[in-house]
Amino acid sequence: MPKILFIAAHRPDRSPSQRYRFEQYFEFLTQNGYKCKLSYILNEEDDAVFYSQGHLMRKFLITLKSAKRRWMDVRMANKYDIVFVQREAFMTYSTYFEYRFSKSKAKLVFDFDDSIWLLDTSEANKIWQWMKSAKKTGRIISLSHLVFTGNNYLADYAKPFNKNIKIIPTTIDTKLFQRTTEYLNKERICIGWSGSHTTIKHFEAALPFLKKLKEKYGNKVYFKVMGDPDYINEELGITGILWSSNTEVKILESFDIGIMPLPNDEWVKGKCGLKGLSYMSLEVPTIMSAVGVNTEIITDGINGYLADSDEEWIEKLSRLIDSYELRRKFGLAGRKTVEEKYSFEAQKNNYLDSFNELLKR
Repeated sequence: MPKILFIAAHRPDRSPSQRYRFEQYFEFLTQNGYKCKLSYILNEEDDAVFYSQGHLMRKFLITLKSAKRRWMDVRMANKYDIVFVQREAFMTYSTYFEYRFSKSKAKLVFDFDDSIWLLDTSEANKIWQWMKSAKKTGRIISLSHLVFTGNNYLADYAKPFNKNIKIIPTTIDTKLFQRTTEYLNKERICIGWSGSHTTIKHFEAALPFLKKLKEKYGNKVYFKVMGDPDYINEELGITGILWSSNTEVKILESFDIGIMPLPNDEWVKGKCGLKGLSYMSLEVPTIMSAVGVNTEIITDGINGYLADSDEEWIEKLSRLIDSYELRRKFGLAGRKTVEEKYSFEAQKNNYLDSFNELLKR
């Protein structure tokens, strides 16, 4: 039975990137003859500390503990057929652990779903920016036997470093992400956004046009934000909702319209559209900024809307607010798009075949 050691930062079911890029494939891989093991370096307590302000000594100790964990992984690598590194094996500029994995008996697979070479450091950890390197991602790619990317933009970045590139989009488990309630024609329309404390800035960029919508429609519209429980906007009546895997589907399906506003920059071009895909999978009509992979996911006016300027956001949101029929049309078409192109079911055999082909070499 071939064995895969998955190397990642977070415990299971903690990170969206991990959940949608590889964790949801564990059962399928096991059913097809693979044995999967996840090695992570941040437990729940360490996670809370590492992504908060301050705690410099604690963070230093976490880094040392993480290095010890990776040393143990290197020592075990020869017992595996594949070592799968998601984003990076260690949180500094070093590629030492990836190098050691590449020299083991195992094949090294690297997976990334963001423009991680751009070093988008969080506010809580800007003090550690000197420990990062823009060249790290390219070095890991060059060491790998196979590279998974989430979209064409990321693949184009990877190709100069490695010729064995597979594009596997970030996928939704459509058996899990399935409406449990009927999509209703409500008198009050909920416009919803999901994200995290690190991406709340993207929601805040939408505030100018959301405020104008509130002026236009009054109490006919209200807003929900999931993922940053500390977020409060009294003017729009928003109190952030804590994300939980247990309540995620219930909250998302309560949206009447889902929005994914993003700036048009290099970091965003590497993103894989997860927020929008999660709305669409639950038949929630979706509007996305017309940037990056969003323009591949959404066919404007067919399965959702793309928007650029505030005026365009207001115009297209207004169309959806005013028409239940249009909301329902986009919701059903969005679900179909996810099922056909961006679901676990649509991509699982591509994922499995990539591993099988690698082991034949």
